[in-house]
Amino acid sequence: MEKTLRGACIIGQSGGPTAVINASAYGVIRAALDAECITKVYGAAHGIKGVLDDKLYIMDEEDPQELEYLKNTPSSELGSVRYKMEDPDRDDTDYKRILEVFKKYDVRYFFYNGGNDSMDTCDKISRYMKKAGYECRVMGVPKTIDNDLWGTDHCPGFGSAAKYIATSCMEVSKDARVYDTGMITVMEIMGRHAGWLAGSAALATYCGSGPDLVYLPEVDFDYEKFCEDAIEIYKKQGNVLIAASEGIHDKEGKFISEYGSKLAETKDAFGHAQLGGLAVQLADELKKRTGAKVRGIELSLLQRCGAHLASETDLNEAVEAGRLAVESAIAGETGKMVAFERNDVDGKYVCEMMLLPLESVANLEKKVPREWINEAGNNVTQEFIDYALPLIQGQPERPTEHSLPRYAHLKKVVAK
Repeated sequence: MEKTLRGACIIGQSGGPTAVINASAYGVIRAALDAECITKVYGAAHGIKGVLDDKLYIMDEEDPQELEYLKNTPSSELGSVRYKMEDPDRDDTDYKRILEVFKKYDVRYFFYNGGNDSMDTCDKISRYMKKAGYECRVMGVPKTIDNDLWGTDHCPGFGSAAKYIATSCMEVSKDARVYDTGMITVMEIMGRHAGWLAGSAALATYCGSGPDLVYLPEVDFDYEKFCEDAIEIYKKQGNVLIAASEGIHDKEGKFISEYGSKLAETKDAFGHAQLGGLAVQLADELKKRTGAKVRGIELSLLQRCGAHLASETDLNEAVEAGRLAVESAIAGETGKMVAFERNDVDGKYVCEMMLLPLESVANLEKKVPREWINEAGNNVTQEFIDYALPLIQGQPERPTEHSLPRYAHLKKVVAK
């Protein structure tokens, strides 16, 4: 049995926000506040940058009810960041600074809530602390609407985004088919290399009103075949609704969004291209070829901040992931990420949680299996529907004020 480790903890959030990332933060904060061996609970302002800048919020001084409201609050309430840390073997400047701050506040537990790049940061910090001989238990708490973290069946944030996308597609589908004049509508959905989000649009069709065609980046995009398919459906039924991942690319690997925009030339700290403008580009091309009325719709940030359509399943799993990270660290675990395993009990979906080594997760991507995409590459199969459907279930109770969402209002008292 591991000896009890006493000291403070830090929780940081990183990468793109989700509708339930604050639910995971709540799980961490609440469990840490309740733990006798954790002497102080700090929230890092803007992820690892908050540690480097010595800007930490004292979570012990927050009102318990306001912390509870975190479960209802989208985005990253502590502030997020996209900051790439060098390998400590090449440049340990940041790591020395982190160790300095950890020692200043007697931090013995560090929890980092994020996706692929965040798990890389978490892994590097864990390895450095071991090498430096400083006992600090480091745990990754997963999140990403992209659902592309390796080793876990799914990620907190995906279920809610999938539900928002499917609902939006159902609503747009009804609107786009209302007139007796023809219309072509293209909906652009997030997802650079993995098509989990775009595939979720097919849930709308499964429920009776959704896209006719769905394109994922796992399959090379053939521009001419796309136009042929869309025009064939348009001629047959007078309208067509298309859902496409922002990351679809040709057989040479070039993003289709790059065909008509220089936006993708902009890169973030991790070298990721900024994508966008795909829906308008595809819609305009179809307009040239058909003369139809067209609309290009980019869901953009709406799909990751739509907490009003959050999945109760997703929210509850997000809280539990945060809580398990704390409980596991207290029990002696370190250098691990909380992961989900899917089980079927009496025909019902059950999520079991486990731990994976951070080194087996960092910088790896999980993509949609090719067999879950139809042969033509323009829609998903029933296997995808069966996978995604349990993750969007349930309507969480949402506190409101004046019939609008009641979000957390944290004091964010900065530690000195």
